[in-house]
Amino acid sequence: MKESGKAIIFSAPSGSGKTTIVQHLLNEHPNLGFSISACTRDKRGRSEVDGVDYYFLSVEEFKNRIDKDEFVEWEEVYEGNFYGTLKEEVQRIWDQGKAVIFDVDVKGGLKLKKYFGDNALAVFVKVPSLEVLEDRLKKRNSESSSSLSQRLYKAKFEMTFEKEFDYVLVNEDLSTSLNKAEKLVSDFLKE
Repeated sequence: MKESGKAIIFSAPSGSGKTTIVQHLLNEHPNLGFSISACTRDKRGRSEVDGVDYYFLSVEEFKNRIDKDEFVEWEEVYEGNFYGTLKEEVQRIWDQGKAVIFDVDVKGGLKLKKYFGDNALAVFVKVPSLEVLEDRLKKRNSESSSSLSQRLYKAKFEMTFEKEFDYVLVNEDLSTSLNKAEKLVSDFLKE
């Protein structure tokens, strides 16, 4: 990448509310640009759009871009299913004079924090308990009992990394969490 700017990273176990928080911040801060991830999975129905929701790449193209060192970070989440952050995507946002904001899983968040160093604010969003998380995931009505069990197991593991982030935001009350997130981002952007 040719130029550097600020990076704001929101990571959390699935169901913690990070996407809701990131969407709120994007609405409140016009100086933020959302980093669109690249992936190799198929589009989900007609609602997902290439270049808006994700950059949908073939496995071959993704691996080719890995070989060319075009990713800030990447991961094979499931066998043959890759996700990552393209350097050109980050540069696109910085070229607009904006700070880049990420909504990523915990592993990706830690990789981004390491990559951007002092130019990053890494926030771990968590729920007050695994019981609350389970309740939120059940209310989505999108989980089978086995996928719910897998998500909770993964969340328990991901929570062990919260101390590696700059700030832990406990998302118990959404309006309080949104206010705290706004203050965190505003303070970081002023630095």
